Amino acid sequence: MRQFIPMRRVLAVATLGALFWAAPASWAAAPPEAASCIACHGAGGMGNPAAGYPRLAGLPEQYLADQLRYFADGARNNAVMSGMAKPLSAAQVTALATYYSKLKPSGKPAPMPTGAAAAEGERLALRGDWEKGIPACIRCHGPGAVGVGENFPALVGQSAAYIEAQIKAWKDGSRSGDPLGLMHTVALRMTDAQTQAVAQWLAAQPLSPTKSASAKH
Repeated sequence: MRQFIPMRRVLAVATLGALFWAAPASWAAAPPEAASCIACHGAGGMGNPAAGYPRLAGLPEQYLADQLRYFADGARNNAVMSGMAKPLSAAQVTALATYYSKLKPSGKPAPMPTGAAAAEGERLALRGDWEKGIPACIRCHGPGAVGVGENFPALVGQSAAYIEAQIKAWKDGSRSGDPLGLMHTVALRMTDAQTQAVAQWLAAQPLSPTKSASAKH
């Protein structure tokens, strides 16, 4: 007698197979816990821009470990990530952070915005708005916004949706853990229009800094 296999199971197996073949060569070295990360953050750790899931690949190891701890203890308020992070042991947190920090980021930036919003985004990222006490993004996140040290991660390679959501989270207090409360203070001074403009401009920048994206006018 021929056994009937539910279509749901067939689709599940096909999906897992596709994820396996899409995984980078380094996936063989991934800790077991990373299997739970791939659905949202992708096989290469570059996230899902359409859904607002962030890039993890190439971010500092200590930064990644800190974020998992913040999700676990509530410093970052996200129901899904809190549920993922709370059961992790210290060794598992370290293993995940180490693995994703060693992945090489890849991919193309989002399309460059146009018009007044693009000009405003560039101004905020490269020069800031000192009349409102808003420093340029590159002051802390480095030339090209590629990140500096363990506390100031790369902004390039992240989607506009994610960057905008995080600025709003700093603003409303649902995210904390920033050095000296710096991001909370900056976010409070930004309008929604400024938040959207700088997020869209940063998302359109290349992973490697260019002269225009690194200039401190």
